[in-house]
Amino acid sequence: MRIVIVAVGKVKERGIREGIDEYVGRIRRYAKCDEVEFADAPERELIPRFEKAMPPRSRVIAMEVEGARYTSERFANVIGQCELGAVPSVVFLIGGAYGLPKEISAKADIKLSLSDMILPHRLARLFLSEQIYRAFTILRGEPYSHA
Repeated sequence: MRIVIVAVGKVKERGIREGIDEYVGRIRRYAKCDEVEFADAPERELIPRFEKAMPPRSRVIAMEVEGARYTSERFANVIGQCELGAVPSVVFLIGGAYGLPKEISAKADIKLSLSDMILPHRLARLFLSEQIYRAFTILRGEPYSHA
């Protein structure tokens, strides 16, 4: 299985970038993991970029403030179902300052909220990458999860 984190905006802050890199590296113990970054742009330019980043037969999860709220265990179950179901890619979408284009959000299999608060894309990416790693540790009963 492949994990793809697609986000508008580059992470420039060294500490946050290091944190994301750490978790992406940990995720790679369990699955291939890639990041795709786009510069912010008008919706008409972002839509084809997002579409190109979503491989066929992917499970697409859009990060949306108004999305469903999952516990870490429920989120792990989603990842586990993808593994068991031989889903080739799980793609996570993170929008820019104005969120995801509606046309892209509508294509998501799941709309997920990381918080009731609006998070800057760079913090959302750090939080999301940590939760993806945590999901794999929960699925494998490893001590990191504290579940």
